[in-house]
Amino acid sequence: MRVEVPLFSTRFKSRLICHFRVCLFACIAIPFNHSTFFLLDYGFSVVQEKHKSNLKRKFENVSEGIPRAGKSIHLNSVFINLDITEGDIEGVIDEHEICQIEIAPIKETSTISIHDILKPLKGEMKTIRTVLTKGIAGIGKTVSVNKFILDWADGKENQDIDFVFQFSFRELNIMKQKFSLMKLIYQFYPEIEELLGLENYNILFIFDGFDECRFPLKFKYNECNCSLKKELPLGELLTNLIRGNMFRSACLWITSRPAAASQIPPECVDRITIIQGFNDFQKEEYFRKRFSDGNLVTKIMSHVKSNRSIYIMCHIPLCCWIVATVLQKVFTQKDREIPTTLTQMYTHFLLIQINRNNKYFEKNNRGSRTTAEDHQKIIQNLGKLAFQELVKENALFSEKDLKDCGIDVRDVLYSGICTEIIKEECFSVQMKMYCFVHLTIQEYLAALHVFYLFVNKNMKPLVDFFKMKPRVLHGLHKAAVDTALRCEKGHLDLFLRFLLGISLDSNQRLLENLLPLRKESSHSIMRTTQYIIKILNGRKISPDRGINLVHCLMELNYSSLVEKVQNLESSGSATKLSLTECSALAYVLMLPHNVCDEFDLKKFNVPDAGLCRLAPVIRSRKTLSIESCKILASVLQSPRLHLVDLHLSHCDLGDQALEILCSGLMSRRCQLERLDLSFNKLSSAAVKQLCDVLRRPQCKLQCLDLSSNDLGDAAVKVLCETLPSLQWKLQTMKLSSCRITEQGFASLASALRSNPPHLKELDLSNNNPGRSGAELISAAGKNLTLMSCLFFPPADACKLTLDPNTANKFLYISYAGTKVTRRGQRQPYPDHPGRFIGCNQVLCREGLQGCCYWEAELDGCDAYVGMAYEGIVRSTACHAARLGYRDKSWALYCSAGKFSAHHNKKEIIDITVPQSRTCRIGVYLDWKGGSLSFYSVSSDTLTHLYTFHSTFTEVLKANGERASRREASSGQTNERSGDLFSR
Repeated sequence: MRVEVPLFSTRFKSRLICHFRVCLFACIAIPFNHSTFFLLDYGFSVVQEKHKSNLKRKFENVSEGIPRAGKSIHLNSVFINLDITEGDIEGVIDEHEICQIEIAPIKETSTISIHDILKPLKGEMKTIRTVLTKGIAGIGKTVSVNKFILDWADGKENQDIDFVFQFSFRELNIMKQKFSLMKLIYQFYPEIEELLGLENYNILFIFDGFDECRFPLKFKYNECNCSLKKELPLGELLTNLIRGNMFRSACLWITSRPAAASQIPPECVDRITIIQGFNDFQKEEYFRKRFSDGNLVTKIMSHVKSNRSIYIMCHIPLCCWIVATVLQKVFTQKDREIPTTLTQMYTHFLLIQINRNNKYFEKNNRGSRTTAEDHQKIIQNLGKLAFQELVKENALFSEKDLKDCGIDVRDVLYSGICTEIIKEECFSVQMKMYCFVHLTIQEYLAALHVFYLFVNKNMKPLVDFFKMKPRVLHGLHKAAVDTALRCEKGHLDLFLRFLLGISLDSNQRLLENLLPLRKESSHSIMRTTQYIIKILNGRKISPDRGINLVHCLMELNYSSLVEKVQNLESSGSATKLSLTECSALAYVLMLPHNVCDEFDLKKFNVPDAGLCRLAPVIRSRKTLSIESCKILASVLQSPRLHLVDLHLSHCDLGDQALEILCSGLMSRRCQLERLDLSFNKLSSAAVKQLCDVLRRPQCKLQCLDLSSNDLGDAAVKVLCETLPSLQWKLQTMKLSSCRITEQGFASLASALRSNPPHLKELDLSNNNPGRSGAELISAAGKNLTLMSCLFFPPADACKLTLDPNTANKFLYISYAGTKVTRRGQRQPYPDHPGRFIGCNQVLCREGLQGCCYWEAELDGCDAYVGMAYEGIVRSTACHAARLGYRDKSWALYCSAGKFSAHHNKKEIIDITVPQSRTCRIGVYLDWKGGSLSFYSVSSDTLTHLYTFHSTFTEVLKANGERASRREASSGQTNERSGDLFSR
């Protein structure tokens, strides 16, 4: 076949060439010459290069805030690698996002490079199709995505990906019509229309800002659709793509704020990562990149570290920009007050932007001048918008929303006024949306607006919001404090801080051109301070609300409480702390210079009820001292404390510390219902102490987590002796990763058979039960939720037959399709498109889903056993067709009692079974659970060899491959056989 290139236009030529590429996949037997292959690659390269060029133009430049006069910065010149860690966020995520950082300081952990976001970690053998990256607003999710795309487009990283398609949910929200997946791609990336057969390429879809999605995503109710050309509502289209119903071979990367990410079903996600923001080193690196003056950087870092609120805010890259903007101005001008509170920082930022943009306005609009009244009106209207949208919990709004609040878009953006407060989002389609540069700016302006309404006696909006009419300043503060405390999510916490801070005379003087003057407010401030202290010392509030109220006191310039506690901390005074002082102590201990691995309670005389206020400190430390455990034990015996939930995970307690803690758990006054002791280096001795607690008739424990402790079978046996106790009301027990073998599972099964029906959930994942142990526990725990527990009930056994249409012509199938033998001569099989050509492989007829178990017996123990998708490569003679080499197959290689696991070019070697030369392999598939396990079978013993973890998107077929031998290639007859049979 010959094609004359000059006869065609570039566009038509590319389409024709790409059509030939599709034919290559569909008709493998067609012989193509070298020039044809060149044309195929040329057509693909032309489209890919055009696509990369478009992405580079879109993502290579960034700006902090909003660029003025068309200026922007190249991404590589300012980009700082952020800490991205694998794993989900622990605990409740309904807190205000800034407060989440304040109560949970960033810990040093191993990180993942953004370029490796789709790659398994070292030693992992799982396929990663979908990655979910979480992070709060402004933490750097979008910038990280942009860096990934830019480096790919520059040819630096991830060149195994053919095309990257990035979509922002802000863009998708405004598209109301139906789309097919291909039409959606062409809408945003028209250059791709020149390609045919896009599904034959390695594709990455990036969906940025899932938390801003405004169309329904009904994962449970949307119908399954596999077509790439059928037009659907965007919600149905995306749920089918995320579930893997369409474009199964593509990878997905989704970014989201934490609270919204829970909408995506866990089974649809292969990896969860967290962007944690800047650590101390990265903060300093940011300031050094921004400023060439080393002395200025030193001053800024010193000031940031000395102020807790500002220090915490600088974990967020965008907030670092705000701090840098303000402190550069402050430290380079004399006689300027240095901001020490969050409100002062944002007030200075607002004034700097107004002054800077006013100069820009005057420069570009000769003969015009913006007056203080103009500023006041614009800021007032922006505050109105900020307040209305904060109440609705909206972060994105339209031009109509702006007009409804009296905002002229030209005044706000095009004239240069406040362009770094509110920004415009321009999409590929002709529609624009707007948002504040950061949520904290919206909260500050909302507080400014509420204060403005109060000063001008515009009470109706305040009555609607506070459900009461504040007549004096203290009444306004009291209403705001009560409203914020009623908000369980904590999304008004920073709004409250800003409102109280704006009320100070010093901040009102800074805002004198924006707010009407009012009388001295010192008396109201004093009353508000007393009201907050009264709440801290008496009302039942959560520890995190308590810390926020201490922040409020600091915003009101009431620092004597914190100073008193700091003195007590340094002196080691034995004076018993009040509840208010306990909240202040938690605030102090979370300061940057106080964050350490160990927490020692013996330094402080904390009342029993005050211990709850220190919960954020306890959960942020890696270890608890022995003395701290003694104090905890005494607190658990207090008649005035009703502590029901105690999380001591990752505290490295050890047996001795737990023994001390159990003395408190033994008390009849102990009300504990949930106890988390995972990752604490506990042994069987510690379990004996716990069993004594559990035998108490007064024990109220309902949930016990002992996961990831080195317990072993001996500890489980001791635990099982307690399990049948009628007094034990435990409902959930977690024993994941506790080195429990078949013997321990037998003990558990025996205990479950005699246990009352109150135990409802049992987690035995990541243990080694063996076949008999798994069967015993499955039979005994029929009424339980067995979490990730491997078991082989008879109903899961499956009958398999080998498919002769797939067998390599050197393989002979016999015994009704259950036995395959490698022969030295070709078998008279007819040609078939599904036949393996280059490798000695064969597939079974049956496609498997759900939970299935099958076995293979190998004569000679020199073969690959595994499972594969129907689409596994069959036509090539190269090593790429080997079982387990690509991402469509998983294999265990067996050779004389030694084993290795293979998947997607990764190999785990030296999987050995002591004193075993078994040639019988058991394979267990949990399709929905995403695991494929291999076992060495000897008599009735099942020994675990290896487990792959993946998200399976198609039915799997049992597969086998005879390993190549040199003697076989030399023409010698080398017969080896294997049987497949059900269990």
